Amino acid sequence: MTSTTWLALGAIAIGGAAIATQAPINSRLGNHMGDPVMAAAISFGVGFLVLLVLAVLRGALPAAITAAADVPWWAWTGGALGAVYVWASIWSVSTLGVVTLVAALIFGQLTAALILDAVGAFGMTMREISWTRLAAVGFVGVGLILSRL
Repeated sequence: MTSTTWLALGAIAIGGAAIATQAPINSRLGNHMGDPVMAAAISFGVGFLVLLVLAVLRGALPAAITAAADVPWWAWTGGALGAVYVWASIWSVSTLGVVTLVAALIFGQLTAALILDAVGAFGMTMREISWTRLAAVGFVGVGLILSRL
């Protein structure tokens, strides 16, 4: 594997650890706020501020404002999809626990990813649904079941 591939794997592994850590932290916020939707809004607000500061520090804001006019309508829905995840994790982590939550998250991601790859959704390169990819999703599904035993 190339160094770029290793860096990408490392970055996404750190992102995965952040997601696992985010769920119980946001759940605690939801408990204090008394409302998981409000906690999700606060979480997104804090994340927005952090990313906005980084964008300003990098000098990316003026170009982004200009480029926004050419963005396809569906490209604006990513934040809404992220909001669904944050709300769902706040609402369910105390019932499921972090391991089962993450297993279900990954199972859902892989199932959707198989379909998105197969149809080449959103301009991605089409990739066939092979038996090895199905097995990978199946193993995660078995792990999800085992996490509840």
